[in-house]
Amino acid sequence: MFGPHVPSITSDEVEPGAFLLDVREPDEWTAGHAPGAHHLPMMEVPARMAEVPTDGDVVVVCRAGGRSGQVVAYLINQGWDNLRNLDGGMQAWAAAGRDVVSEDGQPARVI
Repeated sequence: MFGPHVPSITSDEVEPGAFLLDVREPDEWTAGHAPGAHHLPMMEVPARMAEVPTDGDVVVVCRAGGRSGQVVAYLINQGWDNLRNLDGGMQAWAAAGRDVVSEDGQPARVI
């Protein structure tokens, strides 16, 4: 979707120690996200790039993979070389049976 310069990974390939960067909107994050993920809404990335690790595996995730792919492409253009886009986003993560937690006391869900 974003050309060969945007590396990707499937939910089954994400290692337990990977840094998950969730770039969805606050309501999407609250409804359901991967345990241990770090929330940084897409529109805040340019102002908060210092929060994105420059070493170790960083997997960027959104709902379906579109926004996260844009963030990966943007950060690669800024000099990052350790990022991968999560194919299928949180929808694929949940469909693969990976854990999802919520912040609002409701059952975790991907919206």
